[in-house]
Amino acid sequence: MPTCLDGSLVTRSIPASQRAAASPNGFRSAVAPPLLAGVVCSDMAVRHYTLDVSLSTAVESASIVPGLLSIFHEQELTETIHDTNGQGYLATFVGKNGRFVILRVHSHGLVTIDLQCYEEDNAAQLDNLLNALEKKLKVLLNGNIARIKKLPALTRGAKVDRYWPTADGRLMEYDIDQVVYEEDSEYQNIKILHSQQYGNILVLDGDVNLAESDLAYTQAITGSGKENYAGKEVLILGGGDGGILAELVKQKPKMITMVEIDQKVIDGCKMHMRKTCGNILDNLRGDCYQILIQDCVPLLKKYVQEGRTFDYVINDLTAIPISTAPEEDSTWEFLRLILDLSIRVLHPKGKYFTQGNSVNLTEALRLYEEQLAKLSCPVDFRKEVVCVPSYLEQWVFYTAWKK
Repeated sequence: MPTCLDGSLVTRSIPASQRAAASPNGFRSAVAPPLLAGVVCSDMAVRHYTLDVSLSTAVESASIVPGLLSIFHEQELTETIHDTNGQGYLATFVGKNGRFVILRVHSHGLVTIDLQCYEEDNAAQLDNLLNALEKKLKVLLNGNIARIKKLPALTRGAKVDRYWPTADGRLMEYDIDQVVYEEDSEYQNIKILHSQQYGNILVLDGDVNLAESDLAYTQAITGSGKENYAGKEVLILGGGDGGILAELVKQKPKMITMVEIDQKVIDGCKMHMRKTCGNILDNLRGDCYQILIQDCVPLLKKYVQEGRTFDYVINDLTAIPISTAPEEDSTWEFLRLILDLSIRVLHPKGKYFTQGNSVNLTEALRLYEEQLAKLSCPVDFRKEVVCVPSYLEQWVFYTAWKK
């Protein structure tokens, strides 16, 4: 049966509370929603091929197009020429089998060919078509080609989404072959996807959070093996995947208190992220740990009032912290609230660990470091850059302590 598949941009633009309300049991509704821009209702994905030819000098379309038309006609593609108001040549070609080609000769010295087809189309025929076009262009443009670039096909509207952006906006294709878990909680959309290379990957509201391959993340956010947690009091904010908790209990701490707002993250991870969490999430309490399912802000305020302190506070909240009642509209103000409360419950000789962001997002990192300078209790900090495998980018981690 065809299923309705929504693009990530559409999903991420819909508030989690609205998505959860649309399906009382928390799962995506089996009833197809009304069609929206960017939503594909089909069981057939579309492959999108590109062929770009950069020229040393611009050419007239008349020197290229006639030589290519015979190739399109052999494929029974019908041509339509479009008016570009003097901005080069533009034609589209439509085939009976659903193939669609855009040929453009840009006035500034670039020739682009875009080919769309259904996933079930004959891949060998399509490769032959693109190879024939590339070969013909090399002949027609002999000596005037600066670069030819043919990229692997982009698959759009597939049941399994393989494309996720890095923090700095670059598109990455993962070797994802299966959605093993998906549910909408009160707070967010939760997916666990299987990657042949990285194992299962936790994705929250369209953001890659952690894969089973990402022990480097867990090690970095707990001090990179330089800390001794034996006999210590530890507070973890977030951490619903269980990775941090599973690693720290091995060191025999006095007590770990983990505060995670979303039970459904825990439910998904304890079933499908076992290489990360082991069996630690099977029980909310153990000999040296407790997992509290609640908002961390009221709890932090309670700890401040009680004068309770921890040897380590590990902030593993998502990039935009989740709270049932944020006290400030500004994300940065709310982030500073979390930071301030965390430092206030930190032992005078304790350490605070957290993730930062992509090393390329220098402005975001600068803003974060400004927040560290505005806390009610002065702190010093250092940062470490770590390669987290599934992130496909270098990631910054912070350690802070009271002055």
